[in-house]
Amino acid sequence: MIKNVHGNTVDQLGEDIVSGRYAVGAALPPEPMLCETLGVSRTVIREAVKSLVAKGLLITGPKLGTRVLPEEHWNWFDPDVVVWQSKIGFTREFLRDLQELRRVVEPAAVRLAAERATADDIANIEEAYAGMRAAIELGGDYVTHDLRFHQGLLRACHNRMVIQMSKALGALLRTAFELSTMRPDGPAQSLPLHRAVLDAVIARAPAKAERAILVLIDGAGEDIETVLNSRRKLPSLALPAPRLKARLPAAVAAKPAAPAR
Repeated sequence: MIKNVHGNTVDQLGEDIVSGRYAVGAALPPEPMLCETLGVSRTVIREAVKSLVAKGLLITGPKLGTRVLPEEHWNWFDPDVVVWQSKIGFTREFLRDLQELRRVVEPAAVRLAAERATADDIANIEEAYAGMRAAIELGGDYVTHDLRFHQGLLRACHNRMVIQMSKALGALLRTAFELSTMRPDGPAQSLPLHRAVLDAVIARAPAKAERAILVLIDGAGEDIETVLNSRRKLPSLALPAPRLKARLPAAVAAKPAAPAR
């Protein structure tokens, strides 16, 4: 998505704050200096500051100026904040918090989904699952379908607050899913685990659905640890989700190579 001048200015200042260029408690440079540095008007700077105040990164006030708040004040459900963090690099603490959040929210939501999911809910989740399977077999965007699968489960619990949370969780969940896809055969290995969750929801088996989603979440946690320990470069959410390569059919993969001539 192409952003306008306001959006680009919010991004630049937000990244500078998250990266630590402006330290916690420090005042932002005066407006004229920011205008010159970023090449924008005072009006744009003021509107950008308002946006960052709303996201919890800044505080403004008389005799206080505009100062950077500690990260515990930042709105981690704001997709922009998560994207800025992804550009800087995810810490183990951030990913630990994400895993703990998933373990708190998703199992309870899936239990409710197993009790309350409608035929339309099931159809939407089935469609997302089919997209995941197609991406594995034929190549393509796995992460988007994975995100749709999990958000579909959260919506299927028919709790208005959880549904609202599912929208805010989007960037956080995408973080976990992209890291899992970095592990060789990670998506292929997790696909049956997704099927087990969906089958339990269809069977109206809340306890079974809860156990299945916990297995899936814990498996994702292991994938994340593997990627972190490999010291591979982590994905940036500012970029489109990576596409999987098509998997060779089993018969073709097992066929011995022709002898060299």
